[in-house]
Amino acid sequence: MLGVPVKTRKRKLRSVTGVGTLGFVPDTPPPPSGLRTRLRGLVREVGKFGTVGGISFAIDTVIFNLMLGAGAETLLAKLVSTVVATTVAFLGNRFWTWRHRAHSHMARQYTMFFVLNAVGLGIGLGCLAISHYGLGSIWPAFQSRLADNLSAQIVGTAAGTLFRFWSYRRFVFPDTADLLSGGQDPHDDTRATNVTSPSSPPRDSA
Repeated sequence: MLGVPVKTRKRKLRSVTGVGTLGFVPDTPPPPSGLRTRLRGLVREVGKFGTVGGISFAIDTVIFNLMLGAGAETLLAKLVSTVVATTVAFLGNRFWTWRHRAHSHMARQYTMFFVLNAVGLGIGLGCLAISHYGLGSIWPAFQSRLADNLSAQIVGTAAGTLFRFWSYRRFVFPDTADLLSGGQDPHDDTRATNVTSPSSPPRDSA
């Protein structure tokens, strides 16, 4: 059947396959595009980052209130709860959210993580200050409790969280493996691994 066209051969093979016999296996779908794979990996990272952040927030709140109940000074209680919650967030992001990324010296990563976390906190406070003192000096409605909660708990928290996610991903846990692989996403387990060996020069049979 070597001289028979491919379409003719397929028709003949289909005609001889009956019930219970193996016919043509459809072509496997192409692997997902690089953009789709990157988006899928980013969504996973956002979900893990949000989970770690929620757990850290709960730990911060519980420790802060426990220390206040034990008679600790307010600022000391907040300092201790913040350090513990930040440490938990660092460990969760390092060993879960971005475990597939590059990891340098742990003390250096923790210090940078803590500094960027403080910057994110400053962004939230900045949103509150702009709303309460800046806009509030023009429109008194921005100095109400509702306006303060909206600017601090919603706008400020959202802006600070976006900064933390971007800065942690960019500076604390950089994706050097992605750079070394020529831009391939480390989440992509379906990327091709075909390696073509250099063709050997023809040998002289004489």
